[in-house]
Amino acid sequence: MVTDLVRQQLAAACHRLAAEGLLIGTAGNVSVRDGDRVAVTATGAVLGELTVDQVVEVDLDGNLVGGSLQPTSEVYLHLSIYGTYDVAAVVHTHAPVSTAASISLGEIPVVHYQQLLLGGAVRVAPYATFGTPQLATRVVAALEGRAAALMANHGSVAIGATLDKAVENALLLEWLCTVYRDALAMGKPATLSRKQQEDVIAAAIARNYGTVQQAPQEGQA
Repeated sequence: MVTDLVRQQLAAACHRLAAEGLLIGTAGNVSVRDGDRVAVTATGAVLGELTVDQVVEVDLDGNLVGGSLQPTSEVYLHLSIYGTYDVAAVVHTHAPVSTAASISLGEIPVVHYQQLLLGGAVRVAPYATFGTPQLATRVVAALEGRAAALMANHGSVAIGATLDKAVENALLLEWLCTVYRDALAMGKPATLSRKQQEDVIAAAIARNYGTVQQAPQEGQA
């Protein structure tokens, strides 16, 4: 059974994503896996105002096992991702710049080192009707080795080992799409070579990049 804390965290994540402009009205959906159960937003819910009662629970086959509302129409997408990858949360949005990128681009090449946090070049899953197994299959393929992908003429999806990480990945993807859009307007964007990407990864590992660290104490190297 999904705990009340998980439901509260899911609602809070939706509120944050809406405040950041990534979730608009009822468009988009978010889920968290808790063992063999998945907490997911209800279809038709205004996500910026989501209540814990609008978080429903399904099993890994998509059967409703908790709550009185119907799950999002994209529940099959979420379950397909959980069935393929070892992740704890999925965020699907119609964020404006990410959605525009999904309409206009075939992929986003590696143009900034922070993009490597998403796994590299961002793929665009070919278009398929929302809520269909075909869409789920295509998005799962686009996510291979990645923490985010675009969905052609639709939006974006981000995944993470925690709900907070999935939210951060969704925010990073929208930032990246914005930067790439602006770079295209200024000229031909430069991309990072494979060697440059490998150097970034090595430096990040050596420096524990992205983590809060204590400064050396006086007298320590």
